Amino acid sequence: MKTRVPLAAILIVATLVAAGPGGHAAQIRSGSTPSVEIPTPDIGVAALTERASAQRATVDQFNVFYQFHLRDALPETGITFVHRVVDDAGRNYKAVHYDHGTGIAVADVDGDGLEDLYFVNQLGGNELWKNLGHAQFTNITPAAGVALPDKVSVTASFADTDNDGDEDLFVTTVRGGNVLFENNGRGRFTDISANAGLAYVGHSSGAVFFDFDRDGLLDLYLCNVGRYTTDQKGRGGAYVGLADAFSGHLHHERGEAAILYRNAGHNHFTNISAEAGLDGAGWSGDASAGDINDDGFPDLYVLNMQGSDHLFENLSGRRFADRTDVYFPKTPWGSMGVKFFDYDNNGRADLLVTDMHSDMSVQVGPDREKRTSIIAWPAEFLGGDLQKFLFGNALYHRGPDGGFTETSDSMGIENYWPWGVSVGDLNADGWQDVFITSSMNFPFRYGINSMLLNNRGAKFLDSEFLLGIEPRRDGRTHTPWFDVDCSAPDSMCPAGVTGKVTIMATLGSRSSAMFDVDHDGDLDIITNDFNSAPQVLISDLAERRQLHWLSVVLAGTRSNRDGLGAKVRVVAGDRTLTQWQDGKSGYLSQSDLPLYFGLGDVARVDRVEIDWPSGRRQVVTKGIQMNATLKLTEPR
Repeated sequence: MKTRVPLAAILIVATLVAAGPGGHAAQIRSGSTPSVEIPTPDIGVAALTERASAQRATVDQFNVFYQFHLRDALPETGITFVHRVVDDAGRNYKAVHYDHGTGIAVADVDGDGLEDLYFVNQLGGNELWKNLGHAQFTNITPAAGVALPDKVSVTASFADTDNDGDEDLFVTTVRGGNVLFENNGRGRFTDISANAGLAYVGHSSGAVFFDFDRDGLLDLYLCNVGRYTTDQKGRGGAYVGLADAFSGHLHHERGEAAILYRNAGHNHFTNISAEAGLDGAGWSGDASAGDINDDGFPDLYVLNMQGSDHLFENLSGRRFADRTDVYFPKTPWGSMGVKFFDYDNNGRADLLVTDMHSDMSVQVGPDREKRTSIIAWPAEFLGGDLQKFLFGNALYHRGPDGGFTETSDSMGIENYWPWGVSVGDLNADGWQDVFITSSMNFPFRYGINSMLLNNRGAKFLDSEFLLGIEPRRDGRTHTPWFDVDCSAPDSMCPAGVTGKVTIMATLGSRSSAMFDVDHDGDLDIITNDFNSAPQVLISDLAERRQLHWLSVVLAGTRSNRDGLGAKVRVVAGDRTLTQWQDGKSGYLSQSDLPLYFGLGDVARVDRVEIDWPSGRRQVVTKGIQMNATLKLTEPR
């Protein structure tokens, strides 16, 4: 029989030795006193009740509807997937980029009109779950052929790479070779990586499909982090991480350049990074495409986990130029998640960037989570001109002149240990809300996922306790992490302790997707949690009030079939709501999802306008049915 021991018991069985400047994270060793103090009891858990009460006391600030809840319905869905981590994120924890986790991607893979789920895993294989309707799912991984059980996977991106009307799948891995799966239209996939030219082997991360030259074919921008592993292999074939991996950005020779692949048609891709001006190295985990200068060509915002982000302006589909200083003279230092969206309904794309790594410099209590990071690292560790950095999340508001102003403090967008960003109108009022997956898991204290309701463009209001997202289902905050046999002579256990002990560690989410899981007209949230089961957060909004909404699905003809890069405006009375079809559904994830427009009390849509990537403009005024999905095909 095993005894379960809370996180504080790590003080008994392990020594935490700082792995980088400022004591970032830790490597487990034995034989001496811990150098990093872990609170006993967990101060993150201890503060939950008080935080919930404090959040309820803010309801007089809300000018939007918040009297609804999201319930974790995982046990009822049939989903049995459990994420499993490599040992460098488990019993041998060290500050290595494995702890960034893995993604979740959503698409209708078999054309039945229901969105299916692909969970990415580090150990044990990825899983594809078919949507049976009514929030019920069944595992079709073996038949689909997309498990990749022998690879440490990172990213999943769904995109119609060959314009044949079904969603193909691209998966990145850590030194296992990246994989492009071609979909046969019925949810059966074939590995075509080698012939496609996409079998790059390295420390790959985010993958962004976009049509940079507007030729109707989706190109691919592949983010590569940099060398953070040794050549030694551990359990499950995972390469063991470098002891100083978190300082890897100081070693130029460890950098791995990102890659721009041009789609030549028929699922053949060519590396054109050098000629396109995108061959620089950077510790990049993810990126996003958006039209910064409104010229119709998608630009690239590329994150840097430890240093300055970069904005690469697309020069009419020929090449890219670094224009970071022009648009974003200051960027977060430790960027992790990214999303373009219009938070104040002015018709222009704003930009949200989460900063995870700055929060690792000094660990703080729950009372300080809404403030920017405290930085204890020396300047030489941070690198570059410190005046160019923000140490915390950034929300860039785009004004009428096309310039960006950083507004995170006034808009309340800061949180602690943030990873991915999912955006959607959770209360269907016409203002897009933000869900940020958060927390650091083992060996840190509990951290909450953040739900930010958009208070009509004036501010984002913390709502995770009001909506039932926190505390998690049944108040559960911890999960089993690894076992220790205290009967062994070198077990690290104190004298007198025998038998097997299970070390418990805090729960934490890495990626998420926001969409209508049960097709009842409101948005739900699904997460991929680190080293534990996912959450399926089902909203009861549709039961609480009458909803008015419209979903839009695009099918390109001259443009790429997914319509990636399209701008969609829904005009209803005096309101105009704008969204961009970019596929960016969350951290390390690209999904093919309908664009969901909540309309508040407006019961009629006057017209829908689409600016297609091809340059063609379409205006639809007839056949628009409320509370339904509008499927639009680009005129030829």
